[in-house]
Amino acid sequence: MDRHPARGTRRETPGAEHEPRGADIETRGTHHHEPYGAEHEERAPDGRGPDVLLIGGRSGVGKSSVGWEVAARLRAADVGHALIEGDLLDVVHPAPPDDPHRSRLTCRNLAALWANYAALGCRRLVYTNTAAVLPSEEWLFTEALGRPRLIRVLLTATDATVEQRLMGRELGSELDQQLRRSAYMARRLDTSVPPGTHRVPTDGRPVGAIAAEVIARAAFTR
Repeated sequence: MDRHPARGTRRETPGAEHEPRGADIETRGTHHHEPYGAEHEERAPDGRGPDVLLIGGRSGVGKSSVGWEVAARLRAADVGHALIEGDLLDVVHPAPPDDPHRSRLTCRNLAALWANYAALGCRRLVYTNTAAVLPSEEWLFTEALGRPRLIRVLLTATDATVEQRLMGRELGSELDQQLRRSAYMARRLDTSVPPGTHRVPTDGRPVGAIAAEVIARAAFTR
């Protein structure tokens, strides 16, 4: 995929986002969570919550690159929005003792960020994360954002494409681990995303074409 110039020196390798750990993905969303976003909730005049475009997919599929390109195209069309990379909301070590999978931390950080964007009148959010499109993750957005309208997009790629992309950023044992995780999540995402999820292939396509399809299929500018 091509690079997006607006990101400056940020690494552009497709799928370069941090891959959530398998155990975390299995357990997140399975416990009761205290609401974090209610006090920050901002609604449109008609009472709706924000429109949230969730871009998910296996490691190496190009979520970050596509998310940034979607944001660039929305900006060019003068469509108000915010972009959040979900993988950056829980990057802390060690994990909180009472939140070993950092899911509550993710929720608090998402609520805090969205409160700032909503205060500016923002009504659309582009959110990238491997598992964001799974039903088990929906609690995160309802608690942090109120009553959002969730639009799910699952980016897909073949094992061969992902291996080629990951080889450009990982070495040695880390590459083998990433390939195993990516293959596992590809299977889980394929069978577990809810009906209505938009599936967008990324093999052999430039990031601009993928982002254009994501925006069109999600009708995110309407």
